[in-house]
Amino acid sequence: MPSFSFIIPVYNRSEELEELLFTLSKQTFREFEVVIVEDGSQQPCNLVIDKYTNELQITYLQQENQGPGPARNTGATAAKGRWLIFVDSDCLLPENYLEIVNESVDSEDFDCFGGPDKPHPNFNTIQKAIGYAMSSVLTTGGIRGAKEKLDIFYPRSYNLGVRQSVFKAMGGFSDMRFGEDLDFSMRLLKKGYSTRLIKEAFVFHKRRNNFRSFFKQVYNSGIARINLEIRHKGTLKPVHTIPSLFVGGHLFIILLAIFGSPWYLLLFLVVPITVMSHAMKETGEIRTSVWAIAAAYTQTFGYGLGFIEGLIVRKILGKKEFHAFRSNFYK
Repeated sequence: MPSFSFIIPVYNRSEELEELLFTLSKQTFREFEVVIVEDGSQQPCNLVIDKYTNELQITYLQQENQGPGPARNTGATAAKGRWLIFVDSDCLLPENYLEIVNESVDSEDFDCFGGPDKPHPNFNTIQKAIGYAMSSVLTTGGIRGAKEKLDIFYPRSYNLGVRQSVFKAMGGFSDMRFGEDLDFSMRLLKKGYSTRLIKEAFVFHKRRNNFRSFFKQVYNSGIARINLEIRHKGTLKPVHTIPSLFVGGHLFIILLAIFGSPWYLLLFLVVPITVMSHAMKETGEIRTSVWAIAAAYTQTFGYGLGFIEGLIVRKILGKKEFHAFRSNFYK
């Protein structure tokens, strides 16, 4: 029986999966298997998998498209490892990733762990800028695994490990299209299980390749935050309202400029200057720092607007759980 089972849901991302499998084949700790779940892809990845059957112990499963949560559950049913590790197909793993994880699970007693994500040095400028926006303390409040945080650390499914026995006891992931990993972590903590942040066990996360796709992703994350609050009362924190306040603040500045003085428009320079200087300090790259401004605005406005829609639809109108861009999310 392998110690670890990597479970990877895939939807039309065969090229990215090949890069992930390459990094898995280079792991210094070898007691693991890989379970890949093809979630209704129009572009199956069987040919990519065939390239690594001699290097990796792979189980390949196919199902109709059901979303990431159910796909991970399907993979878990076929997994043999004592620990299940969920990673996204657009991630890359350092070669010592599993060695670090193994040392942690051997030396500490916990039920579930997560690790940070960061952009790889070889990622393109847009990917690095989006990676900055999604992981920086300045733009996230540290809730995605940074050193300083304004909310509880919840392991995310791009880099989440859990004991198989605990996963089964939890009943796996829910059928939420967005926020299913947070829902899982919240339920896990409610039941009294323990989690750890393993800071050294990071993954390189590609994120989206363009701002349009990124906007759709974070917009749905804003909606998901309201859905999660309804499922888990009390999990909504002040930090989660900042993007919507950011949107409202910009509208307020415009009104001040219209009915007061146009000099108020100079306030719009504060965020770009702050983001660019912070991104320069974090990345050391001028181009990435410039694009980080666009990434930060896309993230904050996308999340904030999604949060506002979720608040209106779920809390005020009392409608059922939903998500946006159903017909064109991947376009």
